[in-house]
Amino acid sequence: MLELSAEISTRLARGERFALATVTAVSGSAPRDPGASMIVDADGRVTGSVSGGCVEGAVFELCERVLAGSGVERGRFGIEDESAFAVGLSCGGEIDVFVQPADPTLLSAEPFDRALAGASSGLATLVAGPSRMLGRVVVPGAPDGFRVGALDDGELARAGVHGVSAARIEAELDRRIRSGRSGLVRFECDGDDLVFFCESRLAPPRMVIFGAVAFAQALSAAAALLGYRVSVCDPRIPFATPERFPAAHEVVAEWPSDYLARLDVDERTVVCVLGHDAKTDVPLLALALSLPVAYVGALGSRRTHEERIRMLRDAGVGDGGLSRLHSPIGLDLGAATPEETAVSILAEVIAARTGRDARPLGETSGPIHAGADREAAPTPS
Repeated sequence: MLELSAEISTRLARGERFALATVTAVSGSAPRDPGASMIVDADGRVTGSVSGGCVEGAVFELCERVLAGSGVERGRFGIEDESAFAVGLSCGGEIDVFVQPADPTLLSAEPFDRALAGASSGLATLVAGPSRMLGRVVVPGAPDGFRVGALDDGELARAGVHGVSAARIEAELDRRIRSGRSGLVRFECDGDDLVFFCESRLAPPRMVIFGAVAFAQALSAAAALLGYRVSVCDPRIPFATPERFPAAHEVVAEWPSDYLARLDVDERTVVCVLGHDAKTDVPLLALALSLPVAYVGALGSRRTHEERIRMLRDAGVGDGGLSRLHSPIGLDLGAATPEETAVSILAEVIAARTGRDARPLGETSGPIHAGADREAAPTPS
């Protein structure tokens, strides 16, 4: 849903009623991931896509039924299904689609507005459970005034759900959304089990680049294309200018370690040190390696790396911290230009994030997409 935040928010503000189809699970190879959505309005206009085109017609029919008052609809489309093959899911995978009615009384604009503002956002939809509750959208952690569809223990009991509290459900959904992982969350109950599809979209991760050099210009541009919020810092005022780094979200002329110390970093933050000045690099790296960030890398030759390690040890950085340092920075791609070096650095950042060893895909086996949620939703009845 969140990929269509602008369209959904606009329709809710107008008080419109529409059908909302969402991919809740993917098995095998499929053209789009869980969370891919499509809107069909009362006039039959379509926005978005759940499959890149191959099953849109069948999903459109489900949306029409929802708009006609059928309640929610569920569909599974895959190569082994005769009907699904007929509508063209020729990639060999299988997708589950959940279609629900939407209007301002059923759906809060709050998570969509947050996503549009670039803030972390998420919501959870009940896709399996008591029929009277299907399609309920919960926004965990939202202010009470925005909690359209919030659950309560009395409602659960009336629906025949026992053994799990509304508070526990909301807390677990909130944890899942804050993790940034979209997918299915199951609750075993006395009665119908509950299955929610959680969709999470975290604020863009931060990349902090130190050293206003040519490599930083190329890296800031490439990182921005990958969705990072890029900051460039250099203590030299003539070099740290927005004109030299048009792709960066922030360019700061400040002492590097002071700047990093005041930043709000997290486990997704990437720190790249591209300067060659030991008096700034060593205290900066010592600080970076003590923070809970995703990646710390430093540019330089092997000789520079060895000297840097010695100086960091002298500064009190232990083996645990030094083991987190990616230096010389980047993967061995044979990069020579600043632009090629940016690819090398970002390739290593991605490999570090996904836990992959960066071998050619032709030499590997198993799923190509790291961390893909291949969990299948309950079979539609």
